[in-house]
Amino acid sequence: MAGSQDIVEDPRNATVKVWVNGRLVPRDQAVVSVFDGGFIAGDGVWEGLRLVNGTLLFLDAHLDRLFAGARAIDLEIGMTRAAVAAALRETCAANGMHDGAHLRLMVTRGLKRTPSQDPRQAVGPATVVIVAEHKVPPPALARTGLTLFTSTIRCTRPDQFDMRLNSHSRLNLILALIQAYKAGADEALMLDDSGFVASCNATNFFCVRGGVVLTSDGHGCFNGITRAQVIGLCEREGIALRQGAFTLSEVYGADEAFVTGTFGGVTPVRAVDGRVFPVPGPVTGRIRALYAVLTGQG
Repeated sequence: MAGSQDIVEDPRNATVKVWVNGRLVPRDQAVVSVFDGGFIAGDGVWEGLRLVNGTLLFLDAHLDRLFAGARAIDLEIGMTRAAVAAALRETCAANGMHDGAHLRLMVTRGLKRTPSQDPRQAVGPATVVIVAEHKVPPPALARTGLTLFTSTIRCTRPDQFDMRLNSHSRLNLILALIQAYKAGADEALMLDDSGFVASCNATNFFCVRGGVVLTSDGHGCFNGITRAQVIGLCEREGIALRQGAFTLSEVYGADEAFVTGTFGGVTPVRAVDGRVFPVPGPVTGRIRALYAVLTGQG
């Protein structure tokens, strides 16, 4: 397997404890009901967080996005921000984690009286699960970069399904990824409803032309925490940046490209639809170095 979600296997993950509705249980006992809204209909929101040198990176931003997403789908988490933060830290402590960990925080509609998409069928509180694993990207990925294939599956408009909502419903993105790896690539590049470049299936996309970093206007891509940090770095460090519509032809003629995501940080792109880029390009390399310093890894 290759891609932005590829991992270095770690045997310690076989015995991690998982936080399930307030209880820390062994991995093989971490289960939810088949009547859970998340299982039935992908009804929920989630966050991915990284633990670096004892710090949960950008925790406030992740909690902002989690609670905003829950409000948007009329889901009551049943925990305060402080309680969620405490549960994340408790899970890390229970697993002896200080660095090199990735956490998946998942909140679903909870139990329903019958399999149904109707939220009014919920009969209890939300289901809250935290999976913490010893997980880092393969170091070689920074040297080899990702290959992307442009999917025929489009990112949806906000009035169809808002990509900025970190929802459990990911089937369109999964289908785009399948299309990409069946074509021999690592990840899918996706266009918006108007045919402009929007996002990848699991990361946000950037390219560089003539020293200027290009990324979408943000309406048809993920509301990425890492994306926002990279945009902020460019603004503070005087790296030219343009957010807006750009075409696949502009990508093909770019000088370099990269993607951003919580797990991988800033990952170079080696090729898009067979058009090859340097890995990393000079601007990508500079942004990677700045991001490493920002996150305490430089």
